[in-house]
Amino acid sequence: MAKLYFYYSAMNAGKTTTLLQSSYNYRERGMNTLLFTADLDDRFGRGKIASRIGLSSEAHLYDEAFNFFDFIKAKVQITPNLKCILVDEAQFLSKDHVRQLCDVVDNLKLPVLTYGIRSDFQGELFPGSYYLLAWADELIELKTICHCGRKATMNARMNAQGEFITQGEQIEIAGNDRYIALCREHFHTGQVQPESHCVIDMKVA
Repeated sequence: MAKLYFYYSAMNAGKTTTLLQSSYNYRERGMNTLLFTADLDDRFGRGKIASRIGLSSEAHLYDEAFNFFDFIKAKVQITPNLKCILVDEAQFLSKDHVRQLCDVVDNLKLPVLTYGIRSDFQGELFPGSYYLLAWADELIELKTICHCGRKATMNARMNAQGEFITQGEQIEIAGNDRYIALCREHFHTGQVQPESHCVIDMKVA
């Protein structure tokens, strides 16, 4: 039975790597997939999904006006053995987008796998994540760790000097130079780096 899946995490938990691996697994068995990513994320070039470990794939772009259901319904007619839909940067989906993906699952009977971060740098849900958490059939957390070794659940934004910041637009496309995954405690205290410890140089007299 087809389902809508939401794979979520803090940043740098390997969401994109997992997406690309899932697509590869389908294609290795002779089944086609459709990949989508947000048009506003051009860090690796428009229409491209790329992971931090070097994997990449071409993808269709979606913007605010894009209709997933209409696009995928048309592709079903011309794509042999289409078996799975995969959506990267799912936090940028709108409410209408998520509803359209629900319709893909319910009416076209295709599984939809979405991947995104749950909350922004202020600890607030992104619109896409909000509706995926509410409507997805399956919620799967992908885990990463804070600098303290505990599970990271929050995404902190830093300025050019590496300092924790709390003000700004919700969406600012950047990588590890501006964002870091933290546990809740260190997110609330604004500690983006591990505590430094005094190192004593012990010399033999």
